[in-house]
Amino acid sequence: MEKAIKIILVLLLLACLLDMPYGYFMFVRFIATCAFTYLSYHYKSSGNEKSAILYLVLALLFQPFLKIALGRFVWNLVDVIVSVILLISILPNLNNKNSINLNKK
Repeated sequence: MEKAIKIILVLLLLACLLDMPYGYFMFVRFIATCAFTYLSYHYKSSGNEKSAILYLVLALLFQPFLKIALGRFVWNLVDVIVSVILLISILPNLNNKNSINLNKK
């Protein structure tokens, strides 16, 4: 489930690089806050404290209630960096599953 959430977040964040209406950015901030909060809870309950803290910080960064005015360029940079972090967090899991499947054959 968390892989699907991360992939959806990557797509939403990278779409922020395009010329979108302001409402889209608010939508992404709301969805990202909910998703990062869920991921933080998920990793906290599975005992991964570092990931839980990372996703909690991201939830606070993206929260739409108290806006953090960073400017368009900085927000685009944040979107790209967070997208890369999300993609990297997915890749090791894919490699581990592939190696497990190869060992079972």
